[in-house]
Amino acid sequence: MTESTEQPVYRTRIFADLTPLRTSPDYRRLWFGNTVSWIGQGMTALAVSLQVYDITGSAFSVGLIGFCSLVPLVVFGLYGGAVADTVDRRRLGLFSASGSFLLSVGLMAVTVAGVERVELLYAVVALQAVCFALNSPARTSMIARLLPAEQLPAANALSSMTSTTGALVGPMLGGLIVGWWGYRAAYTVDAVTFTASLYAMWRLPSMLPDRGEEDEGAVKKRASVLDGLRFLGTRPNLRMTFFTDLCAMVLAHPRALFPVVAVVWYGGDAKTTGLLVAAPAFGALLGGVFSGWLGRIRRHGLAVVVAVACWGSAIAVFGLTRQLWLGLVLLALAGCADTISMVFRSTMLQAAVPDEMRGRLQGVFIVVVAGGPRLGDFLAGSVADLTSPAVAVTGGGVACVVAVSLLALRWRGFLRYDARDPQP
Repeated sequence: MTESTEQPVYRTRIFADLTPLRTSPDYRRLWFGNTVSWIGQGMTALAVSLQVYDITGSAFSVGLIGFCSLVPLVVFGLYGGAVADTVDRRRLGLFSASGSFLLSVGLMAVTVAGVERVELLYAVVALQAVCFALNSPARTSMIARLLPAEQLPAANALSSMTSTTGALVGPMLGGLIVGWWGYRAAYTVDAVTFTASLYAMWRLPSMLPDRGEEDEGAVKKRASVLDGLRFLGTRPNLRMTFFTDLCAMVLAHPRALFPVVAVVWYGGDAKTTGLLVAAPAFGALLGGVFSGWLGRIRRHGLAVVVAVACWGSAIAVFGLTRQLWLGLVLLALAGCADTISMVFRSTMLQAAVPDEMRGRLQGVFIVVVAGGPRLGDFLAGSVADLTSPAVAVTGGGVACVVAVSLLALRWRGFLRYDARDPQP
């Protein structure tokens, strides 16, 4: 009898804490719908890239897809956060998810009709980014209303598994489906999977921002992007969540160098590049699967600094190794550290931010997450051209560790942040 009661506790300490899925039907439906739709969107992203290349035969044209999504994410990420702090978040989430669903249906329709216009594909990608930028702040802001504060780290770990599963499984399934049945089938599956997200949003209760003692008109007047940025400017702990992430994503993000590294360091080819790209995502997924212990950590700021320093250290050592298996292990460790950092940064943004500001802060989060890695790609490529890939990778990792250490010394209150008394 004693053994049967102790074993579940042991598993909970090792594997992801599923308490949020058990205790909240609304969160459970939302998580399942997001997971399925992320896989569908991963399929569509790959299918669009393949279709653009089939039409144009140009790698540059494929690269423009990223630009078409980046600009709407940055612009509408901030605006979407302000909207999420003004209107019913459930209605905004349903509206934006419906837009994504209709865009997938549109892709399916034009493919069935035999229309091959790359401009149309670019337009759909941009509109999908707009829908995501409106949906994400609303959806993320709702989690703190669906779950108690002590379950937020577990919920964010589960969310990390959603995104990494989509990034790993979606493209693989997309490649298989496009290869077997064509683009139309991939877009059709994406449209079908989005119904899970629509259903989850539809079942949620109304979720207007918590106005406290203020009237509706005052809240609507305050719900602006500038007010959100001013609020962030006076909250050092919240600012640090963004600064630490930028240290990792801008200074130590070697993704753009993987094609060169695969050939020069490991004597490989496109398959080797694929392994290098997949390794951080695989490590991030493992970080989510084995995240049960994260709920016991109270010093979230200290955990973020340590996780970012571990990311930088793993990247720095990766730049020194010339054995593929060791390089993949180091990239996986970096991905795991990134998941830990993301879990605690997201939890701080949910727990330490007033409800009427959560949407706008999540909008800033989108901009940092979308823009940081792309700036990192540019920096890594530039340094590699001026020096060498090894200097760019190892130097970037060292710079990340130094920068996050200096930030922690400057704002030591971040290291003392306690989840039991969240202070922004």
